[in-house]
Amino acid sequence: MLKWALFFLVISLISGFLGFSGVSAATAGIARILFYLAIIIFLVFLILAFMAGSAVV
Repeated sequence: MLKWALFFLVISLISGFLGFSGVSAATAGIARILFYLAIIIFLVFLILAFMAGSAVV
């Protein structure tokens, strides 16, 4: 997921440099959403790992 966020960020930077502001804004929004989604999924799995670790002990 972070790979896709980075991909859309690069597309946004390139399109912004070339003057396509609409495309740049759209891809930057997609990159931001994917980044936040990846962080949320990471935190959920981190909490689940801690809960599973405490259940084993």
